[in-house]
Order: sequence, then C-alpha cells, then structure tokens
Amino acid sequence: MTAWAILGLALLHAMELPTGPTPEPVPLPHFPDRLHAFVWFNWPLVPVDRMAKVVGAEPGQLTDLAKSMGLPEQAPISDAIQQRAFITVIRRNWHLLPYEQLLELLEWTPDQLAYTLREDDFLYIKLGSLKPKCEALRYSAPEAAAAQRATDIAKLMQEEFPGGLGAAKEPLFGFIDRLSAPPAPTEEKPASNMFSPRFCSSYFAMYGDPLLDGAPESFPDGYLDQLSRAGVDGVWMQAVLYKLAEFPWDPSMSERREERLKNLAKLVERARRHGIGVYLYLNEPRAMPLSFFEKHPELKGVEESGFATVCTSVPEVRAYLRDGVASICKSVPDLAGFFTISASENLTNCWSHFNGSKCPRCAKPGGPAVIADLHTALQEGIDTGGGKARLIAWDWGWANDWPKMISTALPKSVALMSVSEWSIPITRGGVDSVIGEYSLSTPGPGPRAKKSWAVAREAGLKVLAKVQANVTWELAAVPYIPAVGLAAQHASNLRGAGIDGMMLGWTLGGCPSPNLEVFAEMGRDAAPSVDDALRSVAQRRFGGDLAPVAVDAWKTCSTAFAEYPYNIGTVYSGPQQMGPANPLWGAPTGYAATMVGLPYDGLDAWRSVYPADVFAAQFGKMADGFDQAVAAMRAAVKDKNAEEANTKTFLAETGIAEACAIHFRSVANQSQFVAIRNAMGLIKTPEVRTAMLAKAEEALRSELALAKRLYALQTEDSRIGYEASNHYFYVPIDLAAKVINVRYLLDTWLPAQKR
Repeated sequence: MTAWAILGLALLHAMELPTGPTPEPVPLPHFPDRLHAFVWFNWPLVPVDRMAKVVGAEPGQLTDLAKSMGLPEQAPISDAIQQRAFITVIRRNWHLLPYEQLLELLEWTPDQLAYTLREDDFLYIKLGSLKPKCEALRYSAPEAAAAQRATDIAKLMQEEFPGGLGAAKEPLFGFIDRLSAPPAPTEEKPASNMFSPRFCSSYFAMYGDPLLDGAPESFPDGYLDQLSRAGVDGVWMQAVLYKLAEFPWDPSMSERREERLKNLAKLVERARRHGIGVYLYLNEPRAMPLSFFEKHPELKGVEESGFATVCTSVPEVRAYLRDGVASICKSVPDLAGFFTISASENLTNCWSHFNGSKCPRCAKPGGPAVIADLHTALQEGIDTGGGKARLIAWDWGWANDWPKMISTALPKSVALMSVSEWSIPITRGGVDSVIGEYSLSTPGPGPRAKKSWAVAREAGLKVLAKVQANVTWELAAVPYIPAVGLAAQHASNLRGAGIDGMMLGWTLGGCPSPNLEVFAEMGRDAAPSVDDALRSVAQRRFGGDLAPVAVDAWKTCSTAFAEYPYNIGTVYSGPQQMGPANPLWGAPTGYAATMVGLPYDGLDAWRSVYPADVFAAQFGKMADGFDQAVAAMRAAVKDKNAEEANTKTFLAETGIAEACAIHFRSVANQSQFVAIRNAMGLIKTPEVRTAMLAKAEEALRSELALAKRLYALQTEDSRIGYEASNHYFYVPIDLAAKVINVRYLLDTWLPAQKR
C-alpha cells in the first residue's frame, strides 16, 4: 500500500533534488533524435513557447518539428492540464531532460520539484529512485537523416491514423466537467444501510494543500451528488495536524490554519447537504528534521534518515494531539470523523517503524501501548471538542499480535479497520500465491481481517473493512473494473461477517460506478442476494431492456478477472497500468520495473512467482473473457430498442470493459515479446527460431492494433488512463508513439533476427 508521505517539511528546510544512480537514458531509436521525442511527448501537455524556452528555440521552430512528424497544430493547454498533470509531465521527461531543464519546463523552483519527488506519494520511488544522466537538450536544425525520419513518421501516422491526430471528442480531464455538473433535483432520501460509513477518496483529488483558497476543487457539488447516488455516504482527504491546529513549538508552521479550517467547514456543510460525511486521514505526529530538536531536545524520539519522531510518550506531545483534534472539532462540529494509520511508511510515533526500543520512553511500554495511547489522545480531543466525529484506527502495518493488545486498550468509541482481502491463499494457472491487498479479483474477507475483527469485537469495538470496490493496482488505468459480480460477492461476504462500515478505496477508486452502487445495495435492509443486487443496479443504470445484458456481462468479466495472476510484486511492478502505451525495445534496457511507475521491459519483476508463459496465458484468459463480454454488449445495443440515454450509458460501460481487455491483452503481448527477445541469443535451431519469431511478430502486430484502438477509446472517454496519484499514465499521443515504436521493430528488429 502507498500512503502520503510527510507533508509540509519543505517549509522547514530547503530540500535537495534526490540523487542516486545515473544510468544512460533508455534509447528511443524510433524517433529521429531526442529533440523530436521531446516535442512529440510534450506537445499536448506543455505550451510550445515554454518548450521552446527550455531548449533555446523559437516557438515556430518547434512547431515546424511537430508538423514534420504529422502532429497537428498545438491546441491551447487547459488550466486542468497545467494544474493536474505535472506527474505525467515529469514521468515523460525523466529520460529526456536533466533536472535543470525539467525545472524550466515545469516552471518550478528546485524546492518544489524536490518536495514533489520525495513526498508526492513516493514519486521518486515510482521513478526508480534514480535520475538518468541526460545531457542538456538544445535546439539545432535537424540534419538530413533526422528530417527524413520525421517525414517517414508523418507518412506512417497518415497510414495508421487516417483521421489524423487532431482534437479528442473529450479532451484530457474532460471527465471533471462531467462529474462536476450541477446536481439533479431529487427528493429521494438515502435508504437505511447496515454499512456505514461507506467512504472513498476523490476520483480527482489534489494533494499538497487542498484546503487553501485557490486550490483546484476536489469535491464539487455535482460530484458529491453523483457519489451519493452511487451509494457513498462519506469521503476522505489527507490532513496534517499542524496545518489545521496550532503547532505549539513553532506556530509559524500553522500559518493560514484559520483559512483551512474555514474551507474545511464549507466542504463539510456542502457534503452534508448530499448526505455525505467528511473524514480526515491522520498520520500523526509528523516527524521533524533533526534541526527542530536542537531547540526541543525533550521531544525527540527515534531518529531515522535525518528526521526524528516527536515522541508521543511525552505528555506535552499527547496534549498537542488532543488539543489539536479538539480545536478542529470545535471549528468544524459536523466533521464525520478521522481515520489513522499508525505504522505506515512514514515515520510518526516511535513504534511506527518498529524501532521503539531505541526510545528510552517508549521501549518499556512497547508498540501496542504506545499506539493505544496515541489513539486515546486523539479520542480525548474528539470528546473535548464536542463534535460528532468518530475515530477509526486502521491496523495497516501493525505486527500480527498487535490488534488484540491494542484493541483491549482503546477507548470503546474507537472502531478498528482491517484490509478485508489480505492473506487469502490463491492458486492461479497452477501457481500458488497469496493476496496482500489491493485485490478485486479475490473477494474477502480473509483470515487476517477476520482475526483482527474478532479481537476488536471482543474488546467492544465496532469494525470496518477496507476494500477496493472500483479498481486496484491490479489495473488502475480505468475508472472502475466492471467485474461487478466479484464486488457484489465481496459485499455479500462482508454482510455475512457483520461488518459495520467500509472504506471503499485508497487514493484510487472514487469514480461513481456500478461497483460502488452494488456495495451499497448489498447493505440494504432487504438483504438482497448477489443476483438481486446486480439486477437492481443494472436496472437503475441501463433500464429494463439492457439490464439483463449488463448483468451477464458483469458476470463474464468477473469470471475472467478471477484468473488474475495476483502477487504483490506483479501488482506493483507489472505493465498493466501502461498497457499498450509501454514501449518495447529490441534489446534489454537494463532498467528494473518500478513501483506503479515505469515498467520498462522488466519481465521477471512483472511475473513475480509465475513462469513467463503462465503469466502471459493468465492475462490472455482475462482478455478473452472481457472481449466476450464486450462483443455481447455491442451486439445487444444493435438488437435492443433502448432509450437513448440508457444506450449512451451502456456504450460507455462497454468502452471501459474494452479498455480493460486491451490492457490485459497488452500485458500478454509484452510478456511474450520480451521473453522471446531475451531468448534469441540462446536459440540455435532454425526451425525453433522461426517459430518463435512468428510469435513475436504476432505479438507486435497485436500491440499495434491495441494501441490504435485504445487511442480511439481514450479520445472518447478521458477517464481512461487516469488515476489520481499518478495523473495520466498515458495520453493519446503516447499510444500513437507506440504505433511508431512497433512499426520500427517490425521494420528493423524483426528482419535482423531472421537473418
């Protein structure tokens, strides 16, 4: 699981841009040169005048380069792209520009980039914890060979995209307008539900400091209304205590806290009108740089990597936690609650990284007691503040024997939350594995969660499940995975387990969807069966004519998705997020696949515990199943005389299912190609070599077709390719680049291997 790392530390001291290994950038031989690649990949995201400034060119010179490759005139770059796509910009320029020019391209200070790389959901780790050694890129007129290659690319684009690479039917981030549309009038009251809360994050959340005036909106009214109609009764956002409450040891760190509290109160009131509560995620107390403890040595706890904990065994620190939460509750009395992670990747309390024995105050009481005291202080703050907030303790990261010890020491008003599906054993393709988290393919609950809930109930606490109702890192480049049957089964299982409420997803998974609806449907008083719940949701979304087809398609997708070759290594390292946008190389790059970032050609990391052929076959099985569902859905639209609005919604559902199929098929193709490429030097028998190259060619031609089809789908539905903490994994121009990439391999690599 990923979590937001320590926020606000850039205010304390200047950060250095992270350094690490500096390998040569990956080659891009299918482009004329690095300058042409720079223009291509930034054309839809960065204004041409800024691009020109970075490389010392005139805007017209870069426009000429773009036209020479068949790119259209640059469209205006929207505010949404500039505010919400900076991770996409960083990722695509990581192998093209040195830090200095990347700063120019972003128009950022070094501190801004350093902070983002280190603290924005572990971005530097997602980029491989290294920075390729890129020489400064400067404009020069293209030489004859480069100019000819650009002309060849333009001809290729005309062949493969006869309609051109022009404006999309829905521009990037166009989904925000759709999801922010004014709410429709309704007098319906939310039905009673045994699952409460049912809370999720924003589908297009902004990180950093989202409660300051001027920050792009993460929860517009139209979106809150759509979430409510999808059965959601809560939303969550990250919070930093010293940004909302006075930090007594350095009040300057809490500047503008009144502004944030005022905006939080406004959000809470707006959400309340839609029947939605607001929850704040606390990961406290924040570690401080060692310089902080030169003034406050009495607060210092465990030291780690230039920071140290603000020790919660110090009475003044617990008072800060209590009083800080109390001040929030007093200022925002209708706040729904808080949830915590107390053993995350972030250094917070002295036992958060299991090193509390190094603290003279925390060693003797031990981890469970320290964490229980932390939550007791937070609950005392809620009680003192007199609001309605509830406190949810998430056991993520706790040692196996901690839940029982902590539960017995927690105030009875605290609820315990566990990841539902964690530790379920599975067998896929004949290979044994175990579910970690982030799985929709395997409905929970599993033994770990059941054990935690049992000890919590015994201690008199309410219990919640953390699930991924919409998407997981199994595939996050779509707004939801239409394996609605699996979602319904998971919800049914949780109902049987007597769960009080649920967190519907981490930073990914907040798009209104049938998956969210079916989780709410399964909690209704009528206690529907899985089939009844699926039919009810389909009827509401698509009407009577198309509902049965939708249910059948959801079941087909669910059966297929249950074949997912799950392993936490695959979930984090595989190419499933990039799909056909991930380039292929004729020789190994030497780069290792990164966590939910850049998969490169790291087949061994992708497949994890699965043999390469089994891994590819499992993704092929999933693609076959989703393709079957898509074919049935498209046939039904032709046969049924459904209302226009229902047909439009149904076709959008079909597009999402097809995008899933494309991603799965692409993983199979890429795995097969890389495995064959890596084996070429070992094959001596001509017949075997010929057969394998035929399979490689088949995979390449399939990739080309998939890239073109996904290009069409993404230009119609801007949700495809997007995830809040990674921004766009790819944009349409990347899929066009994959076409260039594949054609190059077919024209050069394949003939060379046949010689």
